[in-house]
Amino acid sequence: MKRQLVAPRERFLRRGHSEIAATVVIGAGIAMLVQPFSLALFTWSFPVILAGALAFLVTSHFPG
Repeated sequence: MKRQLVAPRERFLRRGHSEIAATVVIGAGIAMLVQPFSLALFTWSFPVILAGALAFLVTSHFPG
């Protein structure tokens, strides 16, 4: 297979790294949800999970 050259702007809009980052944010939100130490982390866990889910939804539509 021949490898195609991709412009820097189009390389930024690739799916791989963005989906991984969104998955890490979701995982951090779940960790914040189940930890027993800080009420502030527990309070912010749902918005973090929601932001990660929305980021994953958007980045899943980027070209592969």
